[in-house]
Order: sequence, then structure tokens, then C-alpha cells
Amino acid sequence: MDVAKAMKESKVNILGFTIAEGSGYGVIRMLVDHPERAHEKLVKEGFVAKFTDVLAVDMEDKPGGLYDLTEVLKDNGINIEYAYGYRNRPRAVLILRVENIDKAVETILASGRTLLDTSHFT
Repeated sequence: MDVAKAMKESKVNILGFTIAEGSGYGVIRMLVDHPERAHEKLVKEGFVAKFTDVLAVDMEDKPGGLYDLTEVLKDNGINIEYAYGYRNRPRAVLILRVENIDKAVETILASGRTLLDTSHFT
């Protein structure tokens, strides 16, 4: 994978990622420890790269944790565009792209959950 090689050469750690296929192209979404460095390297290597605002939700790593969070979002009319997660024992982290990020932040915090800021990933 040329993207992984580019990140290795740039000393960028990929913390989480997902790959999706479109009509004749692929979409790789990555959470990295040095976003600016990653973006610069990918563009230099000829990839189309852009930043997207996402939320990182600190979650309990237990059965039902994902369901409980998605119910809170659903009950408040917040649609998830995409999500991916990873385990960081004893916790889990869910990366979310939502339609209304401000409302999602307010809703998630009001539910007693914690959002992680960029310092958690660098």
C-alpha cells in the first residue's frame, strides 16, 4: 500500500483507518499523529488528500457501549455519516463524522461521555 509507505517515510503513525471502495477509486480515512505532515507527504506523492472534522469519543470497552452512544445520537436527531473505532485498553475510541458536529458535541458531553482532543493523538 503506497499510502502506508508514505506514512512510514514521513514518520507518521497511523492510529486508525478505514478503506472504502467507490466507482473506480478508493477512499482511505486515517487518524494520524501528525496530520499536517501526513497531508503534505500524500499531496507530494500525488494523492488527493483533505482534512475532515471528526469527533473522537472515549468509550467504555464493554458490550452495548456502541449501542448506547448511537441511541443517544439517534434520539437527538444526529445522523452518523461514517464511523470507525479502535481499542485502547481499558477503553475504546470511536471516531465519528456527523452531520451537525456542534449539536453532536453538546449531546455527547451532556450524556456524560468524554471527547478526546488532538493532544490525545500526538
